[in-house]
Amino acid sequence: MRFYETLIDNNIVKAFSFNTVPGSVTAPQGFAGAGVFCDIKRMGTGKGSAKGNKRDLALIVSSAPATVAGMFTTNQVCAAPVKLCIERMKHGQARAIVVNSGNANACTAEQGLRDARAMAVATAKALKISEDDVWVASTGRIGVHLPMPNVKNGIANAAVKLAASETASAQVTEAIMTSDTKPKAVAIEFQLGGKTVRLGGICKGAGMIQPGMSPTGARPASAPLHATMLCFVTTDAAVERGALQAALTEAVAHSFNRITVDGDMSTNDTVLVLANGLAGNAVVTRSKKADFEVFQAALKHVTLVLARMIVLDGEGVSRFVTVRVNGAKSFAEADAAARAVANSSLVKTSWCGGDPNWGRILDALGYSPATVVESKVDVGYSLPGSKKILYSLKKGRPTSVAFKSLCEVVAAKEFDLHINLNLGKGGALMYAADLTGEYVEFNKGDVSDPASLGG
Repeated sequence: MRFYETLIDNNIVKAFSFNTVPGSVTAPQGFAGAGVFCDIKRMGTGKGSAKGNKRDLALIVSSAPATVAGMFTTNQVCAAPVKLCIERMKHGQARAIVVNSGNANACTAEQGLRDARAMAVATAKALKISEDDVWVASTGRIGVHLPMPNVKNGIANAAVKLAASETASAQVTEAIMTSDTKPKAVAIEFQLGGKTVRLGGICKGAGMIQPGMSPTGARPASAPLHATMLCFVTTDAAVERGALQAALTEAVAHSFNRITVDGDMSTNDTVLVLANGLAGNAVVTRSKKADFEVFQAALKHVTLVLARMIVLDGEGVSRFVTVRVNGAKSFAEADAAARAVANSSLVKTSWCGGDPNWGRILDALGYSPATVVESKVDVGYSLPGSKKILYSLKKGRPTSVAFKSLCEVVAAKEFDLHINLNLGKGGALMYAADLTGEYVEFNKGDVSDPASLGG
């Protein structure tokens, strides 16, 4: 058992205790999974095909009806499975998720929506459940129709292999990966209302990463553009639908919506949480403040762990950087400043070279929507968790800190960048990555080999 306390946007989340357990999405009671290979991408086409017959379709199934909460891409070009899931939000109940990798089923017009519905129908038939209780997700190449005979064969194959084992959860995790090099999974166990509850999750994502999801797919005026990432969370806790959505919205705001690898946006971002209530706790509602706080903290922890895994496994990434902006006039301005720095190609390439280049940071701050007064800005660096900050800039002027000392911090695989605008109380952070030649090599395409191109 460990005690957990985390710093989110400079606010301490109440400490609570939990056990880390194996199994990710199959760890909670009543959940089973399966992952299979059905050649959705077509062997030998597109990036990542060297992975061979990697599993590319998965089912996550609850033995009992589960309450659902979701967060979806706000991209105006929205993939078919996202549209279907947003429709399902009115229903608010699930028994299964079917997800494929290798093909995003995006920019595929009406045929794409028919194919997404056909995936739900095939899954419902194989599991003998209602079609309305099946949720669909896809990730992979954009603008290519799904090979539906392969998909349907994969669904039928996965349905007979469902298991609640660690092996099954690992296979599901593999099946949702695209350019990921590492599986991303976590599960915890904790006490909720006097009952032992489990919560587990998996996610995928390595490129096109800067999520900014909403519950309806509608883009708030302040929403950032975002990324290709999928996340699925299961829990055997009993949670009222409104409370589940509120907890997820808050958790995503402090995790997936705080990460960036390349600042790019995608069509398929989806986070789904299924809560089937088999742990037997009294139903969590927002009015039951103590229980809601415990569940909220647990969900925040799981989503933050998974979100950090995405950045650490970003395409070509060699450094993980936490960008902390304080002293802005408002949270919105702090957020804008942090994103400008975290997504600047010049800043990111300097991180790749281990260069504590404050000039590029000031430049990014200056063109951000945030109010910036050059003579008030502080810029410093520290190792993660360290209270020792080495400032390269104080009130807009270089400090006497040795360049070699600054370089030693920025040479680390993980470090924190501290920016204080000294204009107010607004603060925000971003979990970011450097930009490397490996990223360019992976994403540049090869026009001599059209089969390698596409979304």
